[in-house]
Amino acid sequence: MAKRILVVEDNDLNRKLFCDVLKSQGFAVEPVADGRDALERAREFVPNLIIMDIQLPNVSGLDLIEAAKKDPTLRTIPVLAVTAYAGKGDEERIREAGAEGYLAKPVSIGPFMQAVRALV
Repeated sequence: MAKRILVVEDNDLNRKLFCDVLKSQGFAVEPVADGRDALERAREFVPNLIIMDIQLPNVSGLDLIEAAKKDPTLRTIPVLAVTAYAGKGDEERIREAGAEGYLAKPVSIGPFMQAVRALV
């Protein structure tokens, strides 16, 4: 059975790229454009990994990671944070929120798949 990955990304091109690459590698993918839907979709889809954009409209990816890690159903699902906001201290803050992986945008396919495989 294919491993399941929830992709939370508001940018249409990035979301499509991540989903297309993951599907080509045999993963079952559920795209989410609006972070406000992310946790509910995660509970329904029950992914093996959540790929989380940090800068989302309406809600912060950091807040979503923290909420997921407090949720009994979601807390064991690893999170790969992907962000264009890669300033000093950001990776530490994102990991403190509960993300097991971190990638700065722009993301190259090789390191992206390496990070995904390390977490699923």
